[in-house]
Amino acid sequence: MWILGIESSCDETGLALYHDVRGLAAHAVHSQIDLHQAYGGVVPELASRDHVRRIVPLFRQVLAEAGISAGDIDAVAYTAGPGLAGALLVGAAFAESLALSLGRPAIPIHHLEGHLLSPLLSADPPAFPFVALLVSGGHTQLMRVTGVGAYELLGETLDDAAGEAFDKTAKLLGLPYPGGPALAALAEGGVAGRMKLPRPMLGSGDLDFSFSGLKTAVLNTVNKGVEDAARADLAAEFQEAVVDVLVAKCLAALRHTRLNQLVVAGGVGANRRLRSRLDVELAQRRGRVFYPELELCTDNGAMIAFAGALRLAAGLAQHSAGGEIAVRPRWALDTI
Repeated sequence: MWILGIESSCDETGLALYHDVRGLAAHAVHSQIDLHQAYGGVVPELASRDHVRRIVPLFRQVLAEAGISAGDIDAVAYTAGPGLAGALLVGAAFAESLALSLGRPAIPIHHLEGHLLSPLLSADPPAFPFVALLVSGGHTQLMRVTGVGAYELLGETLDDAAGEAFDKTAKLLGLPYPGGPALAALAEGGVAGRMKLPRPMLGSGDLDFSFSGLKTAVLNTVNKGVEDAARADLAAEFQEAVVDVLVAKCLAALRHTRLNQLVVAGGVGANRRLRSRLDVELAQRRGRVFYPELELCTDNGAMIAFAGALRLAAGLAQHSAGGEIAVRPRWALDTI
């Protein structure tokens, strides 16, 4: 069975073809970084228009890579939310129209479910149940995952997501967009601890996060004056503060659930310092941490196609009603 996956929730247009026997046969992603760089962030209208330009050429590309025709597609899975409304509508409209023309089902997929299940695409996947840390520019959540579609929210950010805090802090330090990777690169040349920043909610006793205050602490430090030579130290301290909180909350979630498997997914999951710390901490506790392949950490169609395939196999696919185009810019993962 061939599943086409379409992702267009923000500033990446991703399409992929997944086969239930062959696995991931083709995937392609177009990033809009260059388009939004001049504005220092994603401009929703520009993002939507670029999805319109890219989606058909990418569709043709993945068909060619997989060596199949459109008529071979058995189902079309697409991101229905959460995300930017206009961007989501582009992917939904294409998916629903294609599915209707082929007489195939269209399957709306939750963007975060795609991220959460993406490590199962790797050669050494985790087994259910596990704890998942979803950490990206728009989301920071801890979930208990007992199976496909069975997600319990353990904790989430009360304000800025970790990735958002990275991007905003990078801007304060004068780094280019996208700020998260630039800040992580700068931090490699600094020493954490030379400058002091708080670890928000580290001792809160729950599994929630808050990174807005950390960003404000960086702003106050910058306003007092930071020499160029100290910018790397400030970046390193900020990164270490975020990692300290993420690691501590992950370990607390594992203790709370009495599980020893952790899945980390989302763009910030590619951060090398976070991976290093989690690898060490879980190994010391005889646990394991699983990540998607690096190329699947950012938004992509492969995770959407795979989530669609798993939902079909489990009998959980929620088919849309005959070409109806509806998206959910706000959509809680534990409600699906």
